[in-house]
Amino acid sequence: MVAGRPKITVFGAGMIGLYVGGLLSPHAEVTFVGRTSMLDPLADGLRLTDVDGLDLQLGAKDFQATTDAARLAGAELVLVTVKSMGTADAAAAIAAHAPGAVVVSFQNGVSNPDVLRAALPGATVLAGMVPFNVAQRGPAHFHRGTGGGLSVEASAALAPFEGAFAAAGLPLAQSSNILGVQWGKLLVNLNNAINALSGVSLADELRQRDFRRAWALCLAEGLAVIKAAGIEPVDPLPMPLKLMPQIMRLPDALYRYVLSAGSGGKVKVDPHARSSMADDLAKGRATEVDWLQGEVVRLAERLGRRAPVNTRLVELVKAAEAGAEPWGARALYRELLAARGR
Repeated sequence: MVAGRPKITVFGAGMIGLYVGGLLSPHAEVTFVGRTSMLDPLADGLRLTDVDGLDLQLGAKDFQATTDAARLAGAELVLVTVKSMGTADAAAAIAAHAPGAVVVSFQNGVSNPDVLRAALPGATVLAGMVPFNVAQRGPAHFHRGTGGGLSVEASAALAPFEGAFAAAGLPLAQSSNILGVQWGKLLVNLNNAINALSGVSLADELRQRDFRRAWALCLAEGLAVIKAAGIEPVDPLPMPLKLMPQIMRLPDALYRYVLSAGSGGKVKVDPHARSSMADDLAKGRATEVDWLQGEVVRLAERLGRRAPVNTRLVELVKAAEAGAEPWGARALYRELLAARGR
């Protein structure tokens, strides 16, 4: 039973985890568990900003930060924000130190909650979705560059924590179609690979029609695959997912007009924002392409179908991980068109 300020542990305190946990820290007892490289700069505090004008400075005493997974002990709610390849290790740590906690997966892809559930039998494990992008502006400065609110699988177990999230400006939208929410976010996140391969910011990428058309190719393919699987995606942006391939293909001036008119001006992209996959490439880390494009490819294979555009993007991102140069917009679009026609 939660009494007073809830005890919330963010496991995998990267950019998303530090941003969400930081906002929660004035309203909950927040502990960050993560890598030394991310946590050591927090010794003097944490600064959070966003595209809407937020500028919040937290002191080092406003939260706890540790690399020791044993500090999960006592957590009432664990927010899992590790990269997908670290989910099994996160599950083992939670099972060892906080088996009674409510667990929410705020990760990319659609399969991570199942990995957590398999390792945490009897625990309440919920799928969640973070729609926005967070960039690291300085060692202890994290900036939300795009909009949207948190979604989570509907559960009565969330009731003790809803007040803290609401007070933090992060109200939990509970959904009975969380699979549709996850796939909606995943389809939008297919652009992570395009952005990573482009070598430019999200804003610069979206200004170039051929990069948008490259995204439209993998998005249209993903929509066809989930339709064949009987999955109804939930729109994560203020525009219909099913129309996004057509919108992305529009000439630049018409694209800007439709985007502004269709979203009521609600779609904002910070000029400095980049995808998390682009950040991973820049830092020489493995990416989550196997949990984004790879999810589309695996679902297609289970249905006896092909997903050649997303398959080719997996290959291109793997080559980029090995040091391949960024792609220009026209070259990437033509490469994916050729893959679709094979």
